[in-house]
Amino acid sequence: MGNLPQLLLAIIVMSTSGVLARSIDISPELVIWVRCMIAAAALYIVLKVLKLPLWTGKGKALWIVAFSTIFFGIHWITYFYALHFSTVAIGMLSLFTYPVFTAILEPIITRSRLKPVDIILSIVAFSGVYFLVPTFDLTNQVTQGVILGILSAVAYSLRNIMLKLHVQEHSGITLMFMQVVGLSVFLSPFLVIGGLSLNLELISNHWIPILILGLFTTAIGHTLFVASFKNFSITVISILSTLTPLIGIFLGYFFLNEIPEGNVWVGGVLISIAVVVESFKTAKKSD
Repeated sequence: MGNLPQLLLAIIVMSTSGVLARSIDISPELVIWVRCMIAAAALYIVLKVLKLPLWTGKGKALWIVAFSTIFFGIHWITYFYALHFSTVAIGMLSLFTYPVFTAILEPIITRSRLKPVDIILSIVAFSGVYFLVPTFDLTNQVTQGVILGILSAVAYSLRNIMLKLHVQEHSGITLMFMQVVGLSVFLSPFLVIGGLSLNLELISNHWIPILILGLFTTAIGHTLFVASFKNFSITVISILSTLTPLIGIFLGYFFLNEIPEGNVWVGGVLISIAVVVESFKTAKKSD
């Protein structure tokens, strides 16, 4: 287990996305564009050092990556808006329903049998989501944050399923590089929307958290995480990944003084139970 610190560091680094997004008072689209530009530059260097390909080449794989990038962009944008409308705890817990969504969506997409245990776990997870919503009022910002977090989870699940089913033979770093480059191009118009000079000024006023988000959270965090696949079983990685929202909540308390209320803890426990059980079940099947 000598490489355990690397995996834990990756999880901790990626857990900073919530508190960083909450601390940057810029439109999510603009923040994600800058994040992708920084991550693309860093991953380009990593790929060159490791002598890995920059892209998957022509054909079906390229189209799958391009299409999945759309879902990846939806995931990031809705996640950032979820954090903007609610809190780190609610935003991250809503997003972390994605393993359960994956367990439900993958059999539907692959036309395989949906297992009853996955239906039960989805009910448990959505029971947890119920406790995150203060009142089911679409004009309530926290409710909007939960809904956007769920949409983010669905988009993230679809993106992961597409990559897993069609392009898993390619390097995870290459796929990540292609997707952040694609999102950089797709979101580039937001640099001039509202005024180029104003947007550049906003970016310069928040350059430290944006740099951390792009370089550490995205490039370094994801690279360390992918590299850990060679050293640990899917079981270990899946179980330890459930620490992500818990670490995110702690960082939200430490840096933003956000203290989750009682119902949020109840919802968090239910969602965590569903995710841990699903992770154990999926990992056991994969190992």
